[in-house]
Amino acid sequence: MAVFAFFWGHWYLSLFTQSFFHHRYSAHAMFSMSKGWEKVFYFLTFIFQGASYLSPRAYGILHRLHHAHADTELDPHSPKYSTSLFQMMWKTRLVYNACNEKSDTFKESLKKNLPDWPWMDWFAGTWALRIFWGVSYFAFYYYFEAEIWMYLFLPIQFLMGPVHGAIINWTAHKFGYRNFEVEDTSRNLMPIDVFMLGEGFHNNHHSRPGSPNFGWKWYEFDPLFPIIRFFNSVGIIKLRPVAE
Repeated sequence: MAVFAFFWGHWYLSLFTQSFFHHRYSAHAMFSMSKGWEKVFYFLTFIFQGASYLSPRAYGILHRLHHAHADTELDPHSPKYSTSLFQMMWKTRLVYNACNEKSDTFKESLKKNLPDWPWMDWFAGTWALRIFWGVSYFAFYYYFEAEIWMYLFLPIQFLMGPVHGAIINWTAHKFGYRNFEVEDTSRNLMPIDVFMLGEGFHNNHHSRPGSPNFGWKWYEFDPLFPIIRFFNSVGIIKLRPVAE
């Protein structure tokens, strides 16, 4: 039971930081926050993502590139231009590394107003720390006497951030339904998206990339949106006006 709680806790906490901080804040600036709160969520990203830490700045550039060139040869992660899920993930990794190392040649408009904490990106991204996290996950499984088959969850935990991205970038461009006809293959994976905290409403998001609520129809529940509204109400963030 402890192993399942640990795995799903890691799943949702990592997904929260990726969807709230990396995606909706860094890439799309759906809301603003003070530099103090920005550092808080940067630190929470380090804790919650652990071994699979992703730089919010590099993620922001990568995702803006995806929206600018969705399902074209310039898209960093499109199933149309990858022969397999793993090839797409590797291509994404190469583009992400260039953004993270600031060796990319992408236009400056993709890099404006991004959160940036170079020391944290360096520290959280070191291999020594990633290995430390990985060993800690293994030790938790061992301490709580996980059955042999449960250790199959460990590779997912080692790569939690990229796994979340791959689920959306691969499956939500191949399977599901569409509310909006857009110029790419984006789809909605499920009508109630508790599994991916609203990220599965990919077609809705590509149609309205500035909206902090990824649900559209009355039954499409985005679990993260009420949290965003709460943060706005208590002053942690400030939602921006959205042109629907």
